[in-house]
Amino acid sequence: MEVLERLHGKVRWKRTELFANNSWILHHGNSPAHMALSVNEFLATKQITVGTPCLFTGYSPNDFFLFPEVKEILKGRHFDDTDDIRSNTTVALKAVTQNQL
Repeated sequence: MEVLERLHGKVRWKRTELFANNSWILHHGNSPAHMALSVNEFLATKQITVGTPCLFTGYSPNDFFLFPEVKEILKGRHFDDTDDIRSNTTVALKAVTQNQL
């Protein structure tokens, strides 16, 4: 719970505009730790919207290569909304060539 409290505080401090109107979305996978009752209760009490798992619901060996590559491409950038995140992530994913995997 401490990690979630710190995350909540960081969003409130660093992204005040998103925090003020509760327009930020937490994305996490379906791992047992993420689905624990205590986690879901915390998210509910703080009214944190949780995005549904999409492209990467589990981990494959390629994820350990793919995520750092995409993260490096998107590093230091801020996005206006969910659609902006999607389009930029799609571009970053396409930039990671198949032979790199």
